[in-house]
Amino acid sequence: MIDLLRAALDAPGFAPLPPRARELLETLDAPPRLGAHLRVVHDVAVALTAWAADRVAFDAGAVLFGAATHDIGKVRHPEELSGPGSAHGPAGYALLLSHGVPEGLARFAGTHGSWSAPDATVEDLLVSLADKVWKGKRVPDLESRVAGLLAGEPWEAFLVLDDELSRIASEADARLAFQGAYPTSG
Repeated sequence: MIDLLRAALDAPGFAPLPPRARELLETLDAPPRLGAHLRVVHDVAVALTAWAADRVAFDAGAVLFGAATHDIGKVRHPEELSGPGSAHGPAGYALLLSHGVPEGLARFAGTHGSWSAPDATVEDLLVSLADKVWKGKRVPDLESRVAGLLAGEPWEAFLVLDDELSRIASEADARLAFQGAYPTSG
């Protein structure tokens, strides 16, 4: 299975994962589909952080690591790779902590599905947004929260965010095909 995981992690066309995230996936012998999924969500996060860099203050490194590891708990709950479930969130958070990842970075495994929490940070929202829009899914409430944090007039901020998300969503079929090319198990 490690050969297929490495194929997903090394395939051209998407930004490489942060080295520590890649190391964790290889150490944990993650399912190839998980590697592919984290690769495409991270790639979208790369685009989002580049786009947002001059529009709002945030820790881009945290967003990128969060996007690259947000679903790592699916190593422990592989049934959630192809079906619904939320057990992977707390499991991923605990797994990252147990491998020495600081809480400030491990948190994304637990927060990526709870973007509506009142204490969600810009970083939490960007990881959640990347995890939705990679497959072309648009979530108006999430997008409104992000737009509300951007510099400029609210209506203008929403329009420029909408344009960027539409551009990203237009490439969803290629990302879905890439993820789908890898098995959920060895």
